[in-house]
Amino acid sequence: MDGKARWVDNVVIERWFRSLKTERIYPYEYLTTRALRIGIREYIEEYNVERPHETHGYQTPVEIYTERKVA
Repeated sequence: MDGKARWVDNVVIERWFRSLKTERIYPYEYLTTRALRIGIREYIEEYNVERPHETHGYQTPVEIYTERKVA
């Protein structure tokens, strides 16, 4: 299977959802949908702005994105 709709196309996002669930959703008990949404929003903010990634040479995704956009 190579071309459109390959199984590997979803690997990155599936891994991200796994991290979201194991780091933010499962360990906490959210009593309302609103609280869950806030928790997810906080995780995304932390993931993109504060958390360095080995793949990006220990830079955050925001640093990589703004670097590419300016260059």
